[in-house]
Amino acid sequence: MDRAGLAAFLRARREVLQPEDVGLPRGRRRRTGGLRREEVAALCDMSADYYGRIEQPRGPNPSEQMLAALARGLRLSMEERDHLFRLGGYALPRRVPGGDHINPGIMRVLDRLEDTPAQVVNNRGETLRQTRMAVALLGDETAFTGPARSLHYRWFTDPASRLLRPESDHAAHSRLLAADLHGACTRDGKDSPVAELVEALLVASPEFASLWRERPVLGPYCAPKRFGHPRLGLLELHCQTLVDPDQSQTLLVFTAAPGSESHDKLQLLSVIGDQLG
Repeated sequence: MDRAGLAAFLRARREVLQPEDVGLPRGRRRRTGGLRREEVAALCDMSADYYGRIEQPRGPNPSEQMLAALARGLRLSMEERDHLFRLGGYALPRRVPGGDHINPGIMRVLDRLEDTPAQVVNNRGETLRQTRMAVALLGDETAFTGPARSLHYRWFTDPASRLLRPESDHAAHSRLLAADLHGACTRDGKDSPVAELVEALLVASPEFASLWRERPVLGPYCAPKRFGHPRLGLLELHCQTLVDPDQSQTLLVFTAAPGSESHDKLQLLSVIGDQLG
């Protein structure tokens, strides 16, 4: 581990990032450019003391998980992330399509959507990042582990995952998810992580196996999605997507038609989300 090099690199990246780059207000009392250490720590989901000791440098050797969190919080590019891992003394993470590292451009867009339900998912249906509003609408989808990280896997194996959707929409949504995986598996090949997920679902879910045999294909039109929120009732939302082809990740943004009942409910969702937090 290059402790001094790691500290210098983190400090340089922190000083380059501006509050606006990560969705934070600048504030009138900010006298210097860049982010404060405590702001970076919050973005990386670690304590300010832990981050400060790494940057000084006098802290413990960060784990691979901590380095991945630092790369995400500091909005590092893939090349910068690899450099961070070299400084930390680790082998470079394998560049898997649809991996966990989010393109910094996608992150910058997400940072500006704090008042909107939005999230980044990879091609296996794993949610990598959510706005506060997305958590209020859908729950914390980043907390799952193992195969259950995939919303596709949860849908076909865990009945509780279907409670958010009206029962009359279940069949169509099942077909949409199977078609989504079929497209991803075709793109990534038989030896990909997506193919492993498909194999697991073929064993775990007769419903998925039946749909898979039909080889469903996604159409060009994405119909509005209906969600049954436990406190707000039914919401009908449009899902806009921004795709990062290089990393097989998609930014999903949920909106409602202005003046509609669902639009009013989204305004209330912000208040409810604060109460739940």
